[in-house]
Amino acid sequence: MNTTVVELTDVTFRRDGNPIIDGISLTVRAGEHWALLGPNGAGKSTLLGFCGALTHPTSGTVRILGEQLGRVELQKLRRSIGHVNPRHPLRSPLTVREVALTGLTGTVDFPMRWTPRPADIDAANDALEAVGMAAKAGRTWPTLSQGERGRTLIARALITAPRLLLLDEPTTGLDVAAREQLLHTIATLDRTLPDLASVLVTHHLEELPTSTSHALLIAGGRPVATGAADETITTANISEAFDHPVRVDRRGGRWSARSPVTQPVA
Repeated sequence: MNTTVVELTDVTFRRDGNPIIDGISLTVRAGEHWALLGPNGAGKSTLLGFCGALTHPTSGTVRILGEQLGRVELQKLRRSIGHVNPRHPLRSPLTVREVALTGLTGTVDFPMRWTPRPADIDAANDALEAVGMAAKAGRTWPTLSQGERGRTLIARALITAPRLLLLDEPTTGLDVAAREQLLHTIATLDRTLPDLASVLVTHHLEELPTSTSHALLIAGGRPVATGAADETITTANISEAFDHPVRVDRRGGRWSARSPVTQPVA
């Protein structure tokens, strides 16, 4: 059995007395690629915060990489977690390589008085090669397309050789071509980094990479279905989670969803 990377046990989370997460359990093992699916406001980002050791539950237990939240030094734990946020707040004209290197320092900008070692440069180059950005390592952040920024942020997350990769709606704001390139990049990690576990948040089935192996569907902070992707991402489950009749199809390893075709009124 593969090593357990994430274990959430009956977690709840309340904000101002209101339940955001209500009794969800999740186990992610090495090499598995999970999707967190549900409508806006379902609690997906809060769950991802648990997985990233960024948020503590109101009740329940969170264990990440064998360590229990509340009993571990968080900064050390977070260095083993790669986090990809398309809303990365960088404003400086850093080069692609420098952005990747900030994954080592855990900062947005390049730290003053910090000089990367040769081994750090090699790690950045390897990470950029893995996401198809090595040839653009000298380009600056303002000149990049949104898709190129997305791939650079994945390299930034991979530079520390994490055991867990978290992706928070990584295709937000991308056009169709850029989305497909980014999803292809994510899917190839299943081959290049076979032990890496990942959790991806989205509310669009079209934004799931072909490497998706498992899924957790939530609505109103509660679980609707969980398990192997093929058994979980179904017409019945998606319709229940989104409280709307939706027909789910899968072709070529990719999912799509649409309202059922209705007959025109005579």
